[in-house]
Amino acid sequence: MMSDISPIAPAEETPECPDCGKPEPLCVCDSLAPVGNRIEVLILQHPQEQDRLLGTARLTALQLTKATLKIGLSWSSLSKALGREVDPAYWAILYLGSAKVAELETDRDVVAIDRKGGLEHAQNAILNGIEGVVVLDGTWSQAKALWWRNPWMLKCQRVILGPKQLSLYGKLRREPRSDGLSTIEATALLLSRLEKRPEIAESLFGAFERMLAKYREAIKTHPDLLPKPKPKRDWRKGRRSRRQ
Repeated sequence: MMSDISPIAPAEETPECPDCGKPEPLCVCDSLAPVGNRIEVLILQHPQEQDRLLGTARLTALQLTKATLKIGLSWSSLSKALGREVDPAYWAILYLGSAKVAELETDRDVVAIDRKGGLEHAQNAILNGIEGVVVLDGTWSQAKALWWRNPWMLKCQRVILGPKQLSLYGKLRREPRSDGLSTIEATALLLSRLEKRPEIAESLFGAFERMLAKYREAIKTHPDLLPKPKPKRDWRKGRRSRRQ
């Protein structure tokens, strides 16, 4: 006996941009104008951080002419992560950890610190000699994991940020600390200060603002883009259950 009920076609997935990796309604690639940076940027992204909606690592790399994005947990050296030979002594790594600029006697928003978290002497000489920067992309715990799994990072000059303004994420993404920034915001602040070129920050912040505007507009017309809530674990029954 033939059924008169037609099978339901599976919902089509929203196509992704091959460049930024975001769903097409969130893509801002057509408005990007890569800015030339003298100081090279290496973004190391934790494998579990690949947030296709609000993440900014790939957007940051696309907005700069000298930037490399690598996804992984560990590399044997900076040269292996970058793909060519470099001297880590001339590279800086942006890792906040427990250090806070607000607790240091300085009015700088980009600060070089020593292994104990104290201010390095001769800040200008150190920062002016940097040829490249490593930026860790992930949550606080993921950044910590990258830091501890890559001992070669201690050969780089550690820098931290003390932004004067909160992240543009606002309520879209909560940060555990007031100095927490997105990868694109942190890179913008760091590069613009090191190169003394405010136009770098303007370019990167502009791309980020357009991305956020697209996101806020897209979730109104494409609510299916929002991640599904994870089921609550019922510890009494030892299995996952959804609240009724």
